[in-house]
Amino acid sequence: MSSRRTLSRVVVLVVLLALLAPSVVAALTYDPAADTSLEPGTIRSPANGSTVVSAQGYTFRGDTNRKKPARLVSVDGGGDLEWTHAESGAWFFEVDPMPNGNLLVSSPREEETVVFEFDPDTQERVWSERFEMTDTHGVAYLGDDRIAIANMRAWNESAGVSDDRIVVYNRSTDEFTWEWTFRNHYPESTEGGYNDDWTHVNDVEPIGDGRLLLSPRNFDQAIVVDMESKDVVDRLGTDDDHDVLHEQHSPDWLVSENGTPTVLVADSENDRVVEYAKEDGEWVRTWTVGAESLNWPRDADRLPNGNTLITDTLNHRVMEVTPTGEVVWEYYATWGPYDAERPVHGDDSNGPTIRDQNASGEYAITGSANVTTDGATGVADWLQTVADGTPVEAPTDAVADRWAHVVPWIRPIWMSSWGVLRTLCAAVLGAVWLGGELVAYRRRRGAA
Repeated sequence: MSSRRTLSRVVVLVVLLALLAPSVVAALTYDPAADTSLEPGTIRSPANGSTVVSAQGYTFRGDTNRKKPARLVSVDGGGDLEWTHAESGAWFFEVDPMPNGNLLVSSPREEETVVFEFDPDTQERVWSERFEMTDTHGVAYLGDDRIAIANMRAWNESAGVSDDRIVVYNRSTDEFTWEWTFRNHYPESTEGGYNDDWTHVNDVEPIGDGRLLLSPRNFDQAIVVDMESKDVVDRLGTDDDHDVLHEQHSPDWLVSENGTPTVLVADSENDRVVEYAKEDGEWVRTWTVGAESLNWPRDADRLPNGNTLITDTLNHRVMEVTPTGEVVWEYYATWGPYDAERPVHGDDSNGPTIRDQNASGEYAITGSANVTTDGATGVADWLQTVADGTPVEAPTDAVADRWAHVVPWIRPIWMSSWGVLRTLCAAVLGAVWLGGELVAYRRRRGAA
């Protein structure tokens, strides 16, 4: 019996070493500079003007991981770094060009959000405002010192309801002058009922005629709200209809030459960028790009030249692609870019629709330099592949999606997603082994 126990211990030890060895070697040979660098990818033609990128980075309990830094980055047309800006304990989300050439930035910290105007020439804040709002992604400048704010995660603990809302703040008077609350327009049953992240409304954009385009991400839809009547006057998508949108980010409103309303949107959980046109009262998808290669895109802007500037978050890159998906400009802005803008063109999309370019259809992205091979979602891809067509496809896909969007943020940067899985397996095996040893020890003590 003793020899069997010894053999089992040796086998377990060998398996543990085999599981952990690749990650140990990776940790010992890791070069931090290789993962925090900022570098161009494909540059087929210089961009018209600078590109400003907000990189979300990874911050936990007020501490920013130095290997996954949050920062604002400006890159010139040829892909050369112009400047970076970082602040301790902060994330960066929306970064919008303002009429005066400065940038409006949303920068959440622990339990609050700082919104500020940033002068790229002096690298200093012009002004800043602090709000008791958690994890604010979307802000927009409305003129006359007014700022629209997407106040997501506004959980009312005492009432047990969501107060997620859109507000307009006037800096001149230091007061909120307009408010629109989601629970006044959606039934409690939406998205499974009230919770502390009910809507995850991640964007608010003025689209003219006193209207706002909103993105309640968890509701799988983009909506237009009339500010005077407070009615929802248009809607693309419905809750849980993932064929249309699946937890999207940053929709932009376009109008075609013949007046057709059009929405360009980063369809994040579907890993694609899509464009919809409204025909006879119905939204019709006219363009899809990147479904086979994008990894959680969170911004897409139509440029005046007809190309689209895409922020491909978990591939850690920003790219300009043609209507047929060819990459003509690309930059790798680790870690986790959120928003990208070309300030020379103003805020958000201001180019032609896909239909106006006679380019409707579905296209793969081609010509990327594929600089990073970080393997962040290798396990997720494998899980989805092995489960396709089996009875466990649906629950496995849910696990794979969660893995793909959680592991990249929490894993050590030198460890692949396979390394995380091997480490988890080693932890489980080690716990079972130690538990067995403890039971055996107690039995021997009892027998004695």
